[in-house]
Amino acid sequence: MGDNKLKVIAAELITKVRQSVTIDWTLRESARARIKVMVKRILNKYGYPPDLQEEAVKTVLMQAELLCAEWV
Repeated sequence: MGDNKLKVIAAELITKVRQSVTIDWTLRESARARIKVMVKRILNKYGYPPDLQEEAVKTVLMQAELLCAEWV
């Protein structure tokens, strides 16, 4: 994938995850599952390789956990 496409994916992920994060999202499995599905849909939308998606979802969630204190 090209750098420009990855930038577009990253920007959309940031926007959507930021909108979906709630105060207790790290504790509630249903909230985490909703965010995982959203991330997978965005990756599929832009043709992200399916074999790399699971690791990408884990990375996005880890980064969101680190940054969510500033978002909520």
